[in-house]
Amino acid sequence: MIRVLVADDQTLVRRGLCLLFEPEPDLEVVGEAGDGDEAVRLADRLVPDVILMDLRMPGVDGITATRRIIRSRPSAQVLAVTTFDDDSHLYPALEAGVSGFVTKDTPPPALLDAVRKAADGDQAFSRGVLARLVERASATPRPAPAGLPPTLTAREHEVLALVTEGLSNREIAERLSVSITTIKTHVAALMTKTGCPNRITLAVLADRAARP
Repeated sequence: MIRVLVADDQTLVRRGLCLLFEPEPDLEVVGEAGDGDEAVRLADRLVPDVILMDLRMPGVDGITATRRIIRSRPSAQVLAVTTFDDDSHLYPALEAGVSGFVTKDTPPPALLDAVRKAADGDQAFSRGVLARLVERASATPRPAPAGLPPTLTAREHEVLALVTEGLSNREIAERLSVSITTIKTHVAALMTKTGCPNRITLAVLADRAARP
């Protein structure tokens, strides 16, 4: 059973998501939060597997809440709920540690799939979204990256390249003819060595390092 916490300041949105999850035998909404502060408290008390976090909420916003949750429990999987096209909080959300992005117009089956992928520690966005995230984040003026750690192995470089392409753990495993567990181990090692909290920031780091 995947335990889900829904954080959104709009009651109708929260209730709609709860109704969406109700028929799913492997998904259970264990809590609802109306603002970021409540989301932090419930995440600490309920320890959900996945948190759907609206980025724009009054008071404590979703980015601040995500940062606090990840600081307390680094393994937490937070999916940012965003309008995406006009959301100016993209990179701060990445730095806060979100596991992926879902837009408010995401079709229900795709949203359910994203939650399941996040619970499995996998990416929670399409390849097209990943490419756009990386492009936008890489274009943001920031200090020059130090480059990829010299301790990365040849296989880790190979896995990183496929992560940057937007492939899921399963797709990478099939491409390299290894088990999904092996790929998860490589991705975890990449995050540890680079200090990246998730796959999106891994892709951004690789993209920036490859630029002249």
